[in-house]
Amino acid sequence: MSTSTLVRGTFILTLGTFISKFLGLFYVIPFYALLGNEEGPVALYSYGYVPYTIFLSIATAGVPLAVSKFIAKYNALEEYEIGRRLFRSGLWFMTLSGFIAFLIMFLFAPFFAELAIPANEQDISADQVTTVIRAVSFALIIIPFMSLIRGFFQGHQSMGPTAVSNVIEQIVRIVFLLVGVYVVLYVMEGSITTAIAVATFGAFVGGAASLALLIWYYFKRKPHLDKMLEQNKGEVQISVKEMYKEIILYSIPFVLVGVANPLFQLMDILTFNRAMAEIGLAAVSDFQFGILTFTTHKLVIIPVSLATAFAMTLIPVITSTFSKGNWKSLNQQLDQTFQILLFLTMPAAIGLALLAEPAYTVFYGYSELGTDVLRTYSPVAILFALYTVTAAMMQGINEQRWSVLSLLAGLLVKLSINIPLVQLFEVQGAVLSTAIGYIAAIIINLLVLRHFASYKYRKVVKRTLLMLIFNAVMAVPVLLVYFGLASFLNPESRLQALLILVICGGIGAFVYFVLSLKSRLADQLFGDRITRLRKRFTS
Repeated sequence: MSTSTLVRGTFILTLGTFISKFLGLFYVIPFYALLGNEEGPVALYSYGYVPYTIFLSIATAGVPLAVSKFIAKYNALEEYEIGRRLFRSGLWFMTLSGFIAFLIMFLFAPFFAELAIPANEQDISADQVTTVIRAVSFALIIIPFMSLIRGFFQGHQSMGPTAVSNVIEQIVRIVFLLVGVYVVLYVMEGSITTAIAVATFGAFVGGAASLALLIWYYFKRKPHLDKMLEQNKGEVQISVKEMYKEIILYSIPFVLVGVANPLFQLMDILTFNRAMAEIGLAAVSDFQFGILTFTTHKLVIIPVSLATAFAMTLIPVITSTFSKGNWKSLNQQLDQTFQILLFLTMPAAIGLALLAEPAYTVFYGYSELGTDVLRTYSPVAILFALYTVTAAMMQGINEQRWSVLSLLAGLLVKLSINIPLVQLFEVQGAVLSTAIGYIAAIIINLLVLRHFASYKYRKVVKRTLLMLIFNAVMAVPVLLVYFGLASFLNPESRLQALLILVICGGIGAFVYFVLSLKSRLADQLFGDRITRLRKRFTS
């Protein structure tokens, strides 16, 4: 795949993922307001949603992305029939695995709830968590089937269906969630638990809408796919058993990497409340947990949307290049990916940290603790992005075993230091342990890439230092304007905080954009279109 095609495919997925994340961020404003602007109910939402995310990855077994890699590999060899056979049998397999995961999550919901709620002093009970877990478990019936179709399109390097279906899934889910919560609380005058259960059931409704769209895409593009089959070489013979053996080898690392962030959150579910209870703070544990896993996490995860898009694009692309033995092209793809990722993720994460107070206020109302946690948590988004992309790179070069090792090492580090850090710093300790765990995993990934892909980091390090300088320069006018505006505007007011956020964010983006154009860094990363824009801008 050419550099321009890589950027184009990444752009399509980035746009779709960003819109989906954007919607997933802004719906929390009315959702939070409907729940009475309290962290307790959103903590209940998180207690149910984190186990669901883990079960979803187990249900899909990493197969969608593994299928993407498998199809890309055999398409590069012009063995199109092999990918089609795998797709047909995979649909049955995903339906079965999804239904089994649903049954396990539904039946064992009380057990998972008791793991999350160890202290009677907490505001949320285990029975409430059980209800929410069971409500969200229904989505497991349909999402794996849907995800396989996305993987099929991505394996053919067609990113549009995934991007559009992501957006449709999010829109339908959010509309159902908001309408459902409103009806339960303000029309039927039901309980918070029922409202949260309805909200989580929205995952099933959104998945159904996305599946319908993907089926429409499939039948629309089937004539083109059938023409590819006519060009099938038929020189490679592989049985269904051999196909699934290869898929299983691919899929196990995808499971762990895809569920990395929820697993880190699971470490908090298992240890955070216990650590807080041991220092006598069980009464505020749900409040702080809601800030950690829902309110701030929703904001921090936005810059990571680029990494998610890169990971989905990279796997089939790098697999294809690696299969052809084109090492020069492979290193160019790794170079460009690292640089574009850091170029876009770093200013977003650093800017969010600088403007943590108005950002948190705009979405959730003023909270001193929420602001402090967001300020600390925002730079961790860079680590989230780096881990996601480096893990995808290792899978692309068939070093899946190391991605498993790096994740387990990161989780072990997180688990071993989380309780003492929470006891020392409360919720900030959980953020710090997450950062340290991710750093450990990323270091392993980088060493593996250097060894097995013969990748040199010299250019990336130089460009990263340049980007850090740009971010430092960007921070100066942002902070000056921020403190100037804060002298006569109230950052604790939602409307005035929005004004501060827009002005300061706009200034930061403008300064960073000008620096990247003047230095020609943007030209190096994004090609001729930016060169023409720079000439127009500087003429």
